[in-house]
Amino acid sequence: MSGLVRLSLLSALCLLVLVGCTAKQPANIDNICDIFGEQRSWYKASRKSAERWGTSVPVIMAIIHQESSFKAKAKPPRTKILWIFPGPRPASAKGYAQAIDGTWDTYRKATGRWSADRNDFKDASDFIGWYIDQTAKTNGVEKTDAEQLYLAYHEGQGGYAKATYRSKPWLTKVAKKVAARSIAFDSQLKGCERRFKKRFLGLF
Repeated sequence: MSGLVRLSLLSALCLLVLVGCTAKQPANIDNICDIFGEQRSWYKASRKSAERWGTSVPVIMAIIHQESSFKAKAKPPRTKILWIFPGPRPASAKGYAQAIDGTWDTYRKATGRWSADRNDFKDASDFIGWYIDQTAKTNGVEKTDAEQLYLAYHEGQGGYAKATYRSKPWLTKVAKKVAARSIAFDSQLKGCERRFKKRFLGLF
């Protein structure tokens, strides 16, 4: 086997491994029990983030639901040039949390998680927990107030302080939607968390 063939096979193998590491979007993204049933590691990741940063699993999951619909490689849609040709994306946001480059870099520097990847659910959920903690410190928002937290998440803590969302009725509607989703997730989780918590606590 030539060196070129070996290199090609190795490259193909690495590609398969990388694809395998990307979690598939859950079939039912509107039920947190079904989500965790498909992606068992997500409960552990979101629970660790919630405990580390003092928020809740439903709030973290509701924000991810809104931002990416649990798609690992989600990105903002491209703009259109002359209404036909695909143009540049409006922002550098990507991944589960749709974090932009600058904020993601600030998170990595603040937490020391230099290898954090926006396409990794564990890292994305920790990022959201961290951002919630920063919002609470900067803007005085309760860490379980999904509506206000989402407004700050979307507008940035500076924009939230200036109440820029007040001129965006569509955004306030979305924030209320996130809050409603958080409440629904909380209700659902109460009925199924016991089975996921056992794994989290290492009981079996």
